[in-house]
Amino acid sequence: MSKTALITGGASGLGYELALLLAKDGYNLVLIDIDAEKLQEVKQGIETDFAVNVQIYAKDLSVVNISEEIMLELKGLPIDVLVNNAGFGLFGSFWETDWEREKQMLHLHVITTTHLTKLVLKDMIQRGSGKILNLSSLAAFQPGPLMSLYYATKGYILSFSEAVANELKGTGVTVTALCPGPTKTSFQKVVSNASSENKITFNMANAKEVAAYGYKAMNKGKVYAIPGKFNKLLATLPRFIPRNTAATIVKRIQEKNREA
Repeated sequence: MSKTALITGGASGLGYELALLLAKDGYNLVLIDIDAEKLQEVKQGIETDFAVNVQIYAKDLSVVNISEEIMLELKGLPIDVLVNNAGFGLFGSFWETDWEREKQMLHLHVITTTHLTKLVLKDMIQRGSGKILNLSSLAAFQPGPLMSLYYATKGYILSFSEAVANELKGTGVTVTALCPGPTKTSFQKVVSNASSENKITFNMANAKEVAAYGYKAMNKGKVYAIPGKFNKLLATLPRFIPRNTAATIVKRIQEKNREA
């Protein structure tokens, strides 16, 4: 019997790489992204290369009630894997950044991720199987001056995922939070004004490798996954240095990587 994976932000970056991995394993796909043109290209490419069916939905996942709208359009289609990948960042001092854009980010990262997870969970539990992969970040482990809300929402996703994963023990359903460090995707271009020669790039990961690491962790039922030894070290730093010092370090890195 064929299985289905739903991936938000599936038209590019980590979402696209995860879609390829799922298609390779025979999953039919439901891809949701704001970029309708890119979605169509991805659908054609995947269906050409793999013997799977790909449904695409061009949706703005930051709008109210979008999760119910998606599930209604799927008409009860069982979801075996949910990947909450869609997201974006916003750089700048909190008092200067655009509230409307921040509100969209909060809704996308917090409300949509939470609600989609809730909407698929009951059916997964009834079937005794299912996997959820939530895209958190290395940002989840410390405060992030100049990207304060982005860091805060990724911290929410990690905490939420860990808590629900614990509740689900023994059900056959797992939740994994993938916490990558800086990864070469369109996210970096959208959030940054800095020229490439000014950036700190030694720890920049490849999207394909990060996706493979997260996919493997999800299939093993791990609660969270941090790709890269250096990133694992960075995630532990707030345990050993004052949080204010950690925040100052993050701020300096952001100033180097984001400001023009």
